[in-house]
Amino acid sequence: MTRGLVLEGGAMRGMFTCGVLDVFMENGLEFDRAVGVSAGATFGCNFKSRQPGRAIRYNKTFAHDKRYCSFSSLIKTGDIFNVKFCYYDLPQKYDLFDYKAYRENPLEFYVVVSNCQTGLPEYHNLKNCDGDEIEWMRASASMPLVSRPVKIGEKFYLDGGMTDSIPLKFMESTGCEKSLVILTQPRDFVKKPNKARLLIKIALRKYPKLIAAMLNRHVMYNDETKYVFEREKSGSVFVICPQKSLEISRTERNPDELERVYQEGRAEGLRQIEAVRKFFES
Repeated sequence: MTRGLVLEGGAMRGMFTCGVLDVFMENGLEFDRAVGVSAGATFGCNFKSRQPGRAIRYNKTFAHDKRYCSFSSLIKTGDIFNVKFCYYDLPQKYDLFDYKAYRENPLEFYVVVSNCQTGLPEYHNLKNCDGDEIEWMRASASMPLVSRPVKIGEKFYLDGGMTDSIPLKFMESTGCEKSLVILTQPRDFVKKPNKARLLIKIALRKYPKLIAAMLNRHVMYNDETKYVFEREKSGSVFVICPQKSLEISRTERNPDELERVYQEGRAEGLRQIEAVRKFFES
């Protein structure tokens, strides 16, 4: 049986996902294939590199570092998360990413990106997580309005969450018979229409199909959560999500708040781990 792992994004709500995944790593729980969206990709890659604790550690360490995330970076570069520091300096100099372990782990790790021209999602198998490949990771987590579109080849991409927030159907299309889905919103969450409609239309005026996707995102998201819970009832999906809203800013810089959400993820991971084992064994 092929075991799938689906990781929703949500910026710093992703600390919840980090807590769950760290518990899984510490207890030897493994998967055959994973797909991450936005923060689900940037934090989830540490699962493939087998580095529990790394994501919460560097997020707390650099929470107040303007090189990591700041409005000054947004003004100077067009990206609120500084590209050079976040994707190159940090993993290569300050909190080393284990590229060797990542390559040698047989887990297939996909990231979701949104094609700016087509307004559709694309999926990239991130085999090495370095060199030019890191641009796919960056594109997946490039939040609209506070990030520049990422050029890869002749195409431009932004945050995968705009077009496929919970890519369970993609995971199923690859042949996964059972999947674990980690959400960063509680079960009763219903996404509402984006209030920044005018700003979206101005900022992304070059990409009308992406604008349409963004303005319709709440419909897509709610349809996807409905599908996830339907598949859970059918027995092919196991869902882990917060018990209640995490109440954390997308760009939270308070280390105590990051730790709080991380610990909520750990608690939920510990509570569910034996049920997850039984789910994949049945």
